[in-house]
Amino acid sequence: MGFVMLELDQANALGALFARAGYSRVEPAVLQPVDVFLDLSGEDIRRHMFVTQDAAGRELCLRPDYTIPVSRDYLASSEAGSRASFSYLGPVFRLRAGTSGEFPQAGVEAFGRADAEAADAEIMALALEALASLGITHPVIRMGDVGLLTALLDKLDLAPPVRRRVLRAVVQGRLEAVLNGEDGNGRNGQDHAGLLAAIEGQDPQAARAFVEDVMAIAGVTSVGGRSAGEIAERFLARASSRHARIDDEIRDLLTRYLAISGDPDAAIGQIRGLMHDAGLDLDAALDQCEARTGFMAARGLDVGSFVFAADFARNLDYYTGLIFEAHDPGRPETKPIVGGGRYDGLLSHLGAKEPIPAVGFAIWLDRLSASPRPITAGDRT
Repeated sequence: MGFVMLELDQANALGALFARAGYSRVEPAVLQPVDVFLDLSGEDIRRHMFVTQDAAGRELCLRPDYTIPVSRDYLASSEAGSRASFSYLGPVFRLRAGTSGEFPQAGVEAFGRADAEAADAEIMALALEALASLGITHPVIRMGDVGLLTALLDKLDLAPPVRRRVLRAVVQGRLEAVLNGEDGNGRNGQDHAGLLAAIEGQDPQAARAFVEDVMAIAGVTSVGGRSAGEIAERFLARASSRHARIDDEIRDLLTRYLAISGDPDAAIGQIRGLMHDAGLDLDAALDQCEARTGFMAARGLDVGSFVFAADFARNLDYYTGLIFEAHDPGRPETKPIVGGGRYDGLLSHLGAKEPIPAVGFAIWLDRLSASPRPITAGDRT
């Protein structure tokens, strides 16, 4: 689907829909700093980005999505910290085999709304209305809640390195391997074993200096946008977690939790039962989920047709609450047409002095006419 055809057939309808819903059209800069995307999406995204440099040698990229650029512009505006709603429609750029790397994307971002559950429901309803305007009237909806998972891990009182490993493993769909001793990156603990053994148990300042010295000897000042000091911190975290174990009771609880799936009401009911049996109080987080479902139903959404999966996860450095995807009902096994959710931590990461709630979605318009393409591991954005 060419962008010209998109403008003729779809842009006006989407723009009018978003405007009626109160979302102002914006167009952030195409060139964006690389490090922001690496920090939030991980080093893996680098191989999907078009990277260049400015005159001062700073790394820039063609925007791989809109959410971060829109968020940066919002924080730089006079509206920062207040309630604001924006829409966008234009090209994003990602390296993909057999394509030009330029893709049309539309979506919305809502900032500063304290009524989180109502805002989540509004975003979901608007996403479905946008899809209906594009001819997708009964999409397959899959949803989850990162806040529930993080609340559970908080109650389990896991050591910080173990907690990070578990979160990363859920995103990658590799929890079983991590519970069996891998570190969350597909390693069994033997990679860089000599270096890790050398710094394990050392004073953190001395261990950091040791790693930085090793990198300096090798002539390495940065890797993937991370400084020697930042890489040293990562090695320290790995060293501290090498022998951390997850006991059998917690392993069983996590496995049972992540196996829960069904319509939102049924799934939340199952999670309540599991937490009650385990003696864990997740009532506040579960109440929020039920309130959100109520707001969705009040908007006329067929929530009984949605699938809430406890193991559904997108980038957990990015999302903090509701997450959802919409698929073409004729090709539910292919990549999602819509992806979105709540990302309350993003704006603080980008420099906001106070937390600012945020939620939104993006539509991959090229996928409306693309030939079927199965989802691959880690391919969820």
